[in-house]
Amino acid sequence: MSKATLTAAFLLAAVSTVASAQEWPSKTITLIVPFSAGGGIDASARLQAATLGEILGQTVIIENIGAAGGTVGSARVAKAAPDGYTLLIGNTGTHAYSQSLYKKLPYDAAKDFEAVGLVTESPRILLARKDLPVNNLQEFVAYAKANQGKMSYGSAGVGSGTHLPCALLNMTMGVDITHVPYRGAGAVMQDLIGGRIDYMCDTIQTGAAQANAGTVKGIAVMSPKRVSVVANLPTTGEQGLAGAEATVWNGYFFPKGTPQPIVRKMNKALGDMLARSDFREKSEALGLSLVPPEQRSPEYFAKYLGEEIERWGKVIRAGGISVD
Repeated sequence: MSKATLTAAFLLAAVSTVASAQEWPSKTITLIVPFSAGGGIDASARLQAATLGEILGQTVIIENIGAAGGTVGSARVAKAAPDGYTLLIGNTGTHAYSQSLYKKLPYDAAKDFEAVGLVTESPRILLARKDLPVNNLQEFVAYAKANQGKMSYGSAGVGSGTHLPCALLNMTMGVDITHVPYRGAGAVMQDLIGGRIDYMCDTIQTGAAQANAGTVKGIAVMSPKRVSVVANLPTTGEQGLAGAEATVWNGYFFPKGTPQPIVRKMNKALGDMLARSDFREKSEALGLSLVPPEQRSPEYFAKYLGEEIERWGKVIRAGGISVD
């Protein structure tokens, strides 16, 4: 093939890519939710899909692919055609925890996706059994250090979003406490209410309701700032324990190689969605916080993702945690 022919072919491909990006979206977009239907991320994803459909002028359908902590659905998107019609809502588990938890992960979170933008954050909340003789985080830390040999905490499973935040908490406190993994967060809460375990690091969506009802003790919100659903509960930082923040974020990804004009259009749609007052109200009712404007760009997300992979990798390696 001559040099002129190669140049012409390259130009034709470039023009075709630009034209495709300008027309996008011209058909239905599939949003992969890498978790089963009915969970917290699924509820927020359905709200987001409906809102994005209105903004983009195309239907956004949800496909739930729930298995292996969200890694199966994420791998599906990593291998999809980079044409802007297969989208992933990933989170801390699928793209930060996973890099150190799995020895044979079928994708590289930092290299196999185009980061589109962060959308929401959901802090963990530290809850204790209601008869644990502590009333704030300082007392909890002192009690844990004095009684670590006989204490236990529960989670929804090894490597889950209710396990690693507590592993981070324990590492920050400097204690070694027995972990009791369950098959789901509901069973953990039942045993915490029943006093059979001492504490857990729950989602704000379910944990705040139990703390407000008095069935368990709310000890601290594990985020940089307080949340409205438990406005009177101080954060870990406010109570003198720096470095124990554990917020599970949700963000959007395209397959690697998706044209940047499409990534930018999708990012703008996310920004428009987050700016809607009705969307904010519905999201906050689910216990979610919307990320501020300065944290919404693809560049910020890509940088933040790298930091999160490194941060949680240290926790996982220090605890010798693995799901393989």
